[in-house]
Amino acid sequence: MLDPAIKKLASTGKNFGTVCVMLPNGQIASHVMWVDADDEHMIFNTEVHRAKFKALEANPQVTFSVWDSENAYAYAEVRGHVVQTIRGDEARAHIDALSQRYLGTDYRNPIQSERVIVKVAPDRQRSSNL
Repeated sequence: MLDPAIKKLASTGKNFGTVCVMLPNGQIASHVMWVDADDEHMIFNTEVHRAKFKALEANPQVTFSVWDSENAYAYAEVRGHVVQTIRGDEARAHIDALSQRYLGTDYRNPIQSERVIVKVAPDRQRSSNL
């Protein structure tokens, strides 16, 4: 189960997160992204051709850092592993919902391959000032 305070931070407002994955060469890649959460998972949305998604197919370990856009001292870190990916219409609707939350409009960037929702189950959670 995801800590309710972390869920609230990741699923409301315009709070950005950093998603970190291990690349095949052993380097860590970090990406500032829109994030989301449900009761059980940290969630992000990407495209299947991107390096972060390909890296997750090889190594499903992920670390998130999420911070409050109004107070950078209120933040959370979640270390976990990918437990589900969802493609198709649901992934497209999710990126539109995230874009509405962060920008106030549907997602306008061209989709180069296919959108995919990535759900991450927490293995370790910690937060500060939430």
